[in-house]
Amino acid sequence: MDIKLYNTLTRKKEVLEPINKGKVGLYACGPTVYRDVSIGNLRTFIFTDVLRRVLEFNGYEVKHVMNITDVGHLTDDADEGEDKMILSMREEGKTAEEIAEFYTQKFFKDTERLNLLQPTVIPKATEHIEQQIEMIKDLEVKEFTYQTSDGVYFDTSKLKDYGKLLGQKAEEKEEGARVEKNKEKKNPTDFALWKFSPEDEKRLMEWDSPWGKGFPGWHIECSAMSEEYLDTPFDIHTGGIDLAPVHHTNEIAQTQGARGHDPVKIWMHGEFLLVDGGKMSKSLKNTYTIDDLLAKDFDPLAYRYFTHGAHYRTQLNFTWHALEAAQNALFKLYDAARGWHEPSEADQDEVEKFRIKVSDDLDMPGALAELWRVVNDETMDSDVKAATVLKFDEVLGLRLENYVAQPLEIPQDVLKLLDDRRRSR
Repeated sequence: MDIKLYNTLTRKKEVLEPINKGKVGLYACGPTVYRDVSIGNLRTFIFTDVLRRVLEFNGYEVKHVMNITDVGHLTDDADEGEDKMILSMREEGKTAEEIAEFYTQKFFKDTERLNLLQPTVIPKATEHIEQQIEMIKDLEVKEFTYQTSDGVYFDTSKLKDYGKLLGQKAEEKEEGARVEKNKEKKNPTDFALWKFSPEDEKRLMEWDSPWGKGFPGWHIECSAMSEEYLDTPFDIHTGGIDLAPVHHTNEIAQTQGARGHDPVKIWMHGEFLLVDGGKMSKSLKNTYTIDDLLAKDFDPLAYRYFTHGAHYRTQLNFTWHALEAAQNALFKLYDAARGWHEPSEADQDEVEKFRIKVSDDLDMPGALAELWRVVNDETMDSDVKAATVLKFDEVLGLRLENYVAQPLEIPQDVLKLLDDRRRSR
């Protein structure tokens, strides 16, 4: 069956045609590990997880690469501002390495709670400085770079189609770019490949380079590491829609400049998560985390189920009431699964109906509709229903195997209360 995916670059659905038959190279922008990852960011990781599951559901072998940004990059798209890692060091009284390790482990704890598949390769930016330097050197040889007093920059005027990911021309990006003016830049959209360490300050994260001691710009790590593990071009690159205007646009520019071709065939982007109809932000104190959900007695998988209720390319509005409704539906599903017999053979016609939904640009709302139609089908034998729904769960990722044909688990404190009552009679 054909898998159709929406390509941000071409602005249309395309049939997936992998570069290597039967195999898919998938790169996902990973977390910047200087603080907890919000449920908004985690929505993007769930979308990538669903994509991988759909590919594997259709028989593809997936090499899934996700980077860890453990270098203290700067706080805005203008290559200016304070270093994110240093900000966390100041707040928490830890070293950069301690902060990176702590939040890396925290991230993977959250992804395990959400039942996300572990990526095949998880490269760290700090362990691939050499590859980043080599790519910058290649760009320098091909005359795409220039130096200023604070670093080495990419000259975006050298690419006629810079900004094509979102269909923008360079002059349009200049008007709308979220960047500050840097008088030494040749063009407002030029971006740092390598930043120099201040002469009067020793950074805790800095490296020697042909241009001087410093640290890599944010964008170069993904270009270098995706090439290291997937070669170029590769099949699919995912990330949040917020990364498309700058980060992913600059990834394309770097690979075009260094290699003479685009890095990726299909670009896929997940839309924003809203909170109570508005933006999620630290100032509004609504950048909720998985710990926040747990503190209110929500199962993290209820959040996974909640995200399945909207297409990944549409904005999704988070409210506590909506999450409660999702958890109620999930628990209803678990209760139904407990009442089924041991699974036998799945109904292949139903599996194919489900496959059609998920293979059409990850239509998860449609997939949930197929799920509940089967769950509520009173004519289907429960052993067949169990097998069919477990097959669906290879994509849904709701851990239904823990509930199918299992007795209702009664908490120990309730068992003790019942036993005490029996003894008192």
